[in-house]
Amino acid sequence: MASTTSGDVLPTGSRIFTTIPDIFFIPEFVFGGLVWILVASTTIQDSNPQGWVMFVSVFCFVGTTLWFFIFLCGANQSSIWPSLDVGFHFLAVVFYLSASVILAFITIAYSNIATIPDFLKIYRLYISAVVMSYLATLLYFLHTIFSAIRWKRS
Repeated sequence: MASTTSGDVLPTGSRIFTTIPDIFFIPEFVFGGLVWILVASTTIQDSNPQGWVMFVSVFCFVGTTLWFFIFLCGANQSSIWPSLDVGFHFLAVVFYLSASVILAFITIAYSNIATIPDFLKIYRLYISAVVMSYLATLLYFLHTIFSAIRWKRS
């Protein structure tokens, strides 16, 4: 009876740049980093829940970086890695979706005072952050779906 191992399923080294879902690592870096930069460049009010958005963007950026280097170095060859891959990216989807909703709510709240020139720049930054946040959510979602398919094959 032949058994499959995760070594046949998870790529290592430069193969992560050519396999789905691992090709999503680079866009996740870009869009997650942009969310982090755009939110960090605005002013935060005391009652503003941007702390959660910053936590999510930094957590996912650092987590994706670690995950990327684990895959790049080939340390992902034990049998638990396919399920950990699905779990991490699912957690990232849930976190980013909640942060995106909060960020969209704050952006809508800022639309009322966007006619004041000082707040117009912040409003535009928030709009950009919302778009990037939803794109990051979509990328993490796609990564989760394709990781789950890969996990079921292993």
